[in-house]
Amino acid sequence: MARLVLVGLPGAGKTTLARALGDAWGCRVLDTDDELARLVGVPAAQFLRERGEPALREQELAALSGALAEDAVVATGAGIVTTATARAALERENTLWLDSDDDTLLLRVGDGDRPLLGDDHRASLAYLRVQREAWYAAVSRARVDTSGPLEDVVQRVIDRATSVTP
Repeated sequence: MARLVLVGLPGAGKTTLARALGDAWGCRVLDTDDELARLVGVPAAQFLRERGEPALREQELAALSGALAEDAVVATGAGIVTTATARAALERENTLWLDSDDDTLLLRVGDGDRPLLGDDHRASLAYLRVQREAWYAAVSRARVDTSGPLEDVVQRVIDRATSVTP
């Protein structure tokens, strides 16, 4: 069972916070995008462009299953909640929903390789929020605002993680 699983929109800080929490707790950190890339041999964004979203979600589920079996902080891809099988797995874990206001998300995603955001990142993030918000809430024990300085956010996440640990 994973120590903690982080879900949220692109730019919410899942990868950054997972690394900081791994350092704070002295445990492994696994990112499902990295695990997926290891499984398929190419970065997740490239795999998505070449094989499409259904193939990505299938491989993402395999990456999630492997990551959840470890004593680790797990950062997930933003779309992990789009499949019922992944949601069922996440509901059994100590999962936190990381979220920020749209301007902060937009600033953080910048010009990164985000194929699902297309050319208009602001409109895409707004659409993804509407589409996924209920799923993030359903799989998570708490929602944590990740706006602000990293040190403050790390402490906020640690406080929430320890208060909701089963």
